[in-house]
Amino acid sequence: MSERDHLGVLTVVIPTYNEEATLADILGRVLEQEMVGEVIVVDDGSADRTAEIAKEWESKEEKVRFLEHEVNQGKGAALRTGFEGATKPYVIVQDADQEYDPGEFPHVVGPLVRDEADVVYGSRYLKKDPRIVMRFWHTMGNRFLTLCSNMFSNLHVTDMETCYKGFRREVIQSIPIEEDRFGFEPEVTAKLSRMDLRVMETSVHYYPRSYDEGKKIGWKDGVRAMWCIFKYNVLNRKRIEWKKEA
Repeated sequence: MSERDHLGVLTVVIPTYNEEATLADILGRVLEQEMVGEVIVVDDGSADRTAEIAKEWESKEEKVRFLEHEVNQGKGAALRTGFEGATKPYVIVQDADQEYDPGEFPHVVGPLVRDEADVVYGSRYLKKDPRIVMRFWHTMGNRFLTLCSNMFSNLHVTDMETCYKGFRREVIQSIPIEEDRFGFEPEVTAKLSRMDLRVMETSVHYYPRSYDEGKKIGWKDGVRAMWCIFKYNVLNRKRIEWKKEA
């Protein structure tokens, strides 16, 4: 497959909630990527100018689509809405903050395009040099949740909680997403483990922001993640079928 065949093949789903400070910058950087053919911004009931900014971009950029929740439902709910609307062959999640670099889309999505994988996780913890030094307890919390997820799902990933998850569109649209908040990550990992898939990991850079800068996930979400690991790996073991499109 030539590089030209990669053009416009990717749907980027951007869940947003009070991201007026960073949304325009992220949209600009996402649209710079040649493989991006569609950007779906889902505003989850923001109280600031996030929805207004997204509508402005939709009016001037044909690749941008804006979807809206009138009341805040959570990241998982926003992703569910975005995934349902995706039309390109491959789909990736992009947070509206500046923690992940859209310039790494080819690195994450490349194995999908080359038909080497059906799902790719962009791991913050695979070896790369240099790397940003992250907060110790936040890192240990992520690694603990990843360990628990691996034990129950039997998928050996290094970063279950990563934002950068790339999918074949038919894979993610086959998964019934039940979690409305940050439980999406352990839920989708558990459900992927019960599908006949080729799952790959690749390293990505990460530029963490602080809670003062708007980070929203907290300890309660960690507790919920533990429940989701148990719920979707033990209590709900239904197999999910999907059909690979030509």
